[in-house]
Amino acid sequence: MGNKAKVLRAVIDAYLERSGVQITPTQDADNPAMVISLVASMRGITLIPAYVQNLLPWSVVSRPLAGDVPTIDLVIGYSKTNNSPVLKLFLSRLDELIARVSMIRLPPRSP
Repeated sequence: MGNKAKVLRAVIDAYLERSGVQITPTQDADNPAMVISLVASMRGITLIPAYVQNLLPWSVVSRPLAGDVPTIDLVIGYSKTNNSPVLKLFLSRLDELIARVSMIRLPPRSP
């Protein structure tokens, strides 16, 4: 990950450190397309967000991580000047959304 993916890079570095793995990246990529291209051309391996699996070509294999897998906190971003009724509805239901997500308990992953 290059300069643009600092949060993702920090999450990956922390995961590797917790796992006792030390790496020295030789190349950085700022977006999923660059990462996929490097991996597909056999010039790299990567840890990527799970959603990128949907973008992988047939020649690239993905595997889920085990153990204490990394997570990234999400925030809501919107323009202060956005007067959209959809945005207003979403914001009005935000507390309900947070409460529902907080109640979800995922089963622990097996190593």
